[in-house]
Amino acid sequence: MIFEKIKSEGLSHLSYFIASEGEAAVIDPRRDIEKYIELAYEADATFKYVFETHRNEDYVIGSIEIAQEGNAEIYHGPGLDFQYGNTLEEGQEFRIGNLRITWLHTPGHTDESVSYVLYDLEAGEEPIMVFTGDALFIGDVGRTDMYGRDEDRRMASNLYDSLFNKILPLGDHVIVCPAHGSGSVCGGEISEREQSTIGIERIQNPALQITDKEKFIQRKINENHFMAPYFAKMEEYNLEGPPLLKNRPVPKPMSPKEFQKHMEKGTFCVDTRDPADFGGAHIAGSYNIILDGLPLFSGWILSYDKPIILIVKDYEDLEKGIRHLNRLGYDNIIGYLTGGIVSWYSHNFPTHSIPLLTARKLKQKIENNEEIFILDVRSEDEWQKGHIEGAYHIYIGKLKNHLDEIPKERIIATLCGNGTRASLAASLLRKEGFKNAMSVLGSMKAWKSGGYPIVK
Repeated sequence: MIFEKIKSEGLSHLSYFIASEGEAAVIDPRRDIEKYIELAYEADATFKYVFETHRNEDYVIGSIEIAQEGNAEIYHGPGLDFQYGNTLEEGQEFRIGNLRITWLHTPGHTDESVSYVLYDLEAGEEPIMVFTGDALFIGDVGRTDMYGRDEDRRMASNLYDSLFNKILPLGDHVIVCPAHGSGSVCGGEISEREQSTIGIERIQNPALQITDKEKFIQRKINENHFMAPYFAKMEEYNLEGPPLLKNRPVPKPMSPKEFQKHMEKGTFCVDTRDPADFGGAHIAGSYNIILDGLPLFSGWILSYDKPIILIVKDYEDLEKGIRHLNRLGYDNIIGYLTGGIVSWYSHNFPTHSIPLLTARKLKQKIENNEEIFILDVRSEDEWQKGHIEGAYHIYIGKLKNHLDEIPKERIIATLCGNGTRASLAASLLRKEGFKNAMSVLGSMKAWKSGGYPIVK
């Protein structure tokens, strides 16, 4: 048996490759499938199956991409009218060489959610792995709010039954293979540890300590998760089948003059450089979304009906940035600034800057009673754990819809956990006409390192 876990940066998405006796399967593949092809080549195997645990909301599934590579059959859970692949049937089993795969209907995160149970027939008849999708994570369980508050109780009840009556009875020895790791928007407290078993989760997972069903339901109902606007597009793509990557436009290098024309047309411009570099010199109207932040924040800022142009540090960052955006279904990336920002100002095109505050400087301004509006763009959970007294809180993803709450005439100091979201917030505010917006380098991390006071 060959087993590989593939982690997608930023999204904290986990997919899996398994192979035996020249046959292979992939569980919850991402859209760019080169890694799976490489693994199949090394295993001397051909793709036989693609298994989806549910209709994913936070990334574009790569099932059809893999099916295009051969005759792989795609399977997903019952209850949705998928426009591609096959719906699993009661009692259906699958063979991959010496491996046997069965499935369990495990609704709760979504109605069609399933888990796949893996048996290695060379080792015996006991299950050895379970691919739990978004039902069971390491250190957490799946969110149950995907259908809105009216369905919270039903979904939480279903998740309880799926966990305690279907997954946990598989046995403490069974290895847990979830669809996401720490940092995913699909869970609130997913552990940074990436290996676990049902037995470990039974002992250590806080949600699984709540064996009383009503208390479990109340815990889930009381959770707060964000519903990013791009989820709707992911659900559409993953139900109907997304466009193939080979049909997407190829981003082309643009001269500063050509780049400027697109800026004047209102094309979305994303600058992926670090906050300090962006603050020092950038093109007016561009958004500062750092490279590793593209999977997390692009879906709040960008739209699918307008083209995108990029500013990157180097060609390696360009490839990575395109990959991040493609995984979210942003295919209309029409170009990038050749030579980066250096090319822009070397050709005497105008640059803008954003004043950068340090935590030390911010504290001095507060002590001097200067008129400054402190805007904290962290999540609700981060805010509740401690913030600067007098700060105003708007989550970065919701900032665009709450601009009327921010005073344009005052100096605005944006801050977050370490400064990256603060820079995005400042760039967004500047684009919207807030000329006095500036960001705090290091933000709350620097503030706490200085031993400065926080309130809860």
